[in-house]
Amino acid sequence: MADKELNMVDHLDELRKRLIISAIAFILFFIAAFIFVEEIYQWLVRDLDMKLIVLGPTDILWVYFIIAGVIAIAASIPVITFQVWSFVKPGLLPHERKTTLQYIPALFLLFILGICFGYYVIFPTVLTFLIGLGGEMFMTSFTAEKYFRFLINMTLPFAFLFELPAIAMFLTSIGILNPYGLAKVRKYAYFILVVIAVLLSPPDFISDILVAIPLLLLYEISISLSKFVYKRRQKRLENSEEDEYDKEEWA
Repeated sequence: MADKELNMVDHLDELRKRLIISAIAFILFFIAAFIFVEEIYQWLVRDLDMKLIVLGPTDILWVYFIIAGVIAIAASIPVITFQVWSFVKPGLLPHERKTTLQYIPALFLLFILGICFGYYVIFPTVLTFLIGLGGEMFMTSFTAEKYFRFLINMTLPFAFLFELPAIAMFLTSIGILNPYGLAKVRKYAYFILVVIAVLLSPPDFISDILVAIPLLLLYEISISLSKFVYKRRQKRLENSEEDEYDKEEWA
């Protein structure tokens, strides 16, 4: 009993260490992004035909914090995933450690790809549609807070959703997921993804499809990649069992 309690304390200490390192990395990236936040802001609003409005001094600070925060999250992804890998590493086999380590750059690239998809495809499409609803009836003017809140809502969810294939591969490689389980819950996953697409997009059929199709494709890609990793893992386990059997026979 005492050994189990000691082992639990060691795990908690290790978890605390990994969380502290991740938090420090986020803070450092946040500070670095905040130093250049004005240049980042100018780049984000470069295509706007109007100047954004602020209703108070705190709005400026909020915009700067939200921009620096998103940059810090993106930059921290490799560090955070490495800390997660380091925490679960003792429970992995040597070949699993090497395989799962390769998913760290993939998670970062998929996160950036998701942000780019949201920023260059979803955000301008939705923004144009919503502005077009007003036609000539309204004078279009945005506050900085509402504009960037809308921008974050249209981009950040896709950054996390685009992580789905790499996460599915990682969990399959350590035996938590398998492609048959993912295929079995496909209809429920489709329903959830369609609901997400409807919530993220404007209330029209075309926008819903535009957002839903990439999400459904991501799920199918996740199943295919999970199947590939699962077959490799099963083959490796079979070879390991055969090697153990041969050793026992020779013994």
